[in-house]
Amino acid sequence: MDIIDIATLRLANQQLVNTKFKTPREIVSWMGAMQAQDFSMAKWGIGVRLPGTTDKQIEEAVNNGDIIRTHILRPTWHFVSRDDIHWILQLSAPRVRLAARSVDRELGLTDDVLIKAHSIICKSLEKEPNQTRPELAKALEEARIVLSSRRMSHIMFHAELNGLICSGTLREKVQTYDLLERKVPKTEVNNLNETLYRLAYKYFQSHGPATQQDFIWWSGLTGTEARTALALIKPNFVFQTIGNQTYIFHQTSLDYKHKEDMVHFLPAFDELLVSYRDRKEALSVEHHKKVITKNGIFRPAVFHNGRVIGLWKRTVGKDGMVIDTDYFSSPERSLQNLIKKASADYEIFMK
Repeated sequence: MDIIDIATLRLANQQLVNTKFKTPREIVSWMGAMQAQDFSMAKWGIGVRLPGTTDKQIEEAVNNGDIIRTHILRPTWHFVSRDDIHWILQLSAPRVRLAARSVDRELGLTDDVLIKAHSIICKSLEKEPNQTRPELAKALEEARIVLSSRRMSHIMFHAELNGLICSGTLREKVQTYDLLERKVPKTEVNNLNETLYRLAYKYFQSHGPATQQDFIWWSGLTGTEARTALALIKPNFVFQTIGNQTYIFHQTSLDYKHKEDMVHFLPAFDELLVSYRDRKEALSVEHHKKVITKNGIFRPAVFHNGRVIGLWKRTVGKDGMVIDTDYFSSPERSLQNLIKKASADYEIFMK
């Protein structure tokens, strides 16, 4: 196996080639969690893995609670399946809270303040579900809780980590919040080893070949927790050393052969790029700064057989939607039809 093999096998495992799934819920559950701070782009991250689906269908899956958008890993926004939200929160929330501790002190968010704020938010949502952040902020201010934009963000952030709230129904394209247990009734508590096993299994089955450091980056777990998780899944996975790195992937991937050229227009922060610590398999060093800015913004990228060959962006004007591209080098003529098809797939998704 070489870098090219790793890139194309990731395409298959991330369901970007011949997916076996039919619904957004199935895709998100397979992936474990999908980064989703850019909501519009994150919807396409699911849609590109489900040919023939539309932006509206992904929104419907969010509105009905099949997939949940919340803060859960690293920390940042992610999509998580309703099947996985509670046990992944149970595993990841303690680590994410630790990461936020210094900011909490800076903002004066003591345990007492958070308990009071969360009680008010929950009571407000019990009376009226699917409220916007400004509406919930008004309820907090009426209870004399001092707010700034940053303070409000961290109050909501902790309410998500505590499993109290999550994404609600979109209201004319505006994000709302609802009670998590109204969307997804709480399931049984799992022990630590079981949750470590489940998260590692999902990650390496859907993202492999990947390394231990990739998993630590994606999950936010400690090195000790990651090593425990890898020991638990080892009987079902291949550990292959290439150079000075060990790549891990499920045994069912051993016979995979990439058969044809593939071009994908993938969204900002797509899992094919963002979910790995070392991105050399998909992105050459010379083009790194064009795709990933110094402040950590991942731009929408064009991939050929799992490797980035350029950037793309959507603009909407009076004549409708236009997709502009910027390639690192002029694409060969043999790729032109594949590029047109990949671009058309996005246009169909947005209709």
